[in-house]
Order: sequence, then structure tokens, then C-alpha cells
Amino acid sequence: MNHLTIGHAAKLSGVGVETIRFYERQGLIEQPFKPDNGFRRYPPETVRKIRFIRRAKEIGFSLREIGELLGFYFNTHASCEDVRERARIKIADMEARIADLEKMKSALQVLVDECGSREGACPILESLAEDP
Repeated sequence: MNHLTIGHAAKLSGVGVETIRFYERQGLIEQPFKPDNGFRRYPPETVRKIRFIRRAKEIGFSLREIGELLGFYFNTHASCEDVRERARIKIADMEARIADLEKMKSALQVLVDECGSREGACPILESLAEDP
């Protein structure tokens, strides 16, 4: 595979052109030099990086975390234990967020249940308007 236009790299990566530009601005992939003819050419490695980023996002990693993972994979070849520790931290973070979401869901469910069982003002709106 020769060097690719941004459109071709996007198509092969399964993302849009603007996503590639966004990843460039975030420092996740390098923006190739712009030659006199005005068309940047991306090396095949860019497609691998974009696919890596897309898959890492799908399993919950933030762009900052993905930057670290890219460093491990493409630059330092960190040990599996280093990456496993990052994944364990991510799982703990996800579990904490799930617990927070469950609390929010329960609080909202109480208000929804009250809404159907009483006349007058909406308990959901009243709750939102209350002083803490």
C-alpha cells in the first residue's frame, strides 16, 4: 500500500476525514508534510493507528489514555503488565461511573414514581428547582 490521500486513509480506517484531522489536532497521529501540489499523503501506518484509536475508543478509553496506549504500542513496546495495569484502572473507573449512574437512576426513578401518584405540581420539576 502506497501513501494515501486523507480520503482514502479515512475510508480504509472506517472514519471520516474530519476525524483524521481531529486526531491530528489531538496529537494522536502525525500530519504529513504538505507538498507543493497541496495533497498530503499518509503512510499506511496511519491507517493502523486510526484503527487502533477507533477500537480503543469502542472499549472505553479516552483520547488521553489512547495516546498513552499508542505510545506503548508504536514507540516503547511496553510490557503487557504496563498495559494490563492501565486496563485495570480503566475498569475501576468504569465501575465507579456505573455505580454513580445507578444512584442517579434510582433517584430519578423515585421522582418518576411520585409523578404518577400525586396531583398538582410535578415532583420532578419541584425537585430540580429546590435549593440544595
